[in-house]
Amino acid sequence: MDAVTIYHNPACGTSRNTLGLIRNAGIEPQLIEYLQSPPDRATLRSLIDAMQVPVRDVVRAKEPLYAELHLADAGDDALVDAMLAHPVLINRPIVVTARGTKLCRPSEAVLDILPQPQRGAFNKEDGEAVIDAAGNRIR
Repeated sequence: MDAVTIYHNPACGTSRNTLGLIRNAGIEPQLIEYLQSPPDRATLRSLIDAMQVPVRDVVRAKEPLYAELHLADAGDDALVDAMLAHPVLINRPIVVTARGTKLCRPSEAVLDILPQPQRGAFNKEDGEAVIDAAGNRIR
């Protein structure tokens, strides 16, 4: 079975829904609660490179600390430094599989990189149906 890793924040509904979709595929991922065990610089840079997104896309701009640190005009190195110093600024969840690395916002984005299909119905915490009883994506 292919390994799956999720950089997870259990306080985040999107992160919990993403974890639920991973488990609905019959996969128990390596779970990294990045607020308690933040990635080092090389790991964070590797994740960003693997996602092929701008560094700014991985920064949680809605976090009040983003404004407090005046990061709106910061360059890539300053953004990485800020995320390393304040892991709460790392957007989540980030999922790594053999099929790719992705920031899974919305949570259904994880379906594009999971190595196994869904095994049954899945509803998000808010009740929105995402997967039908046959394991098929609804939208």
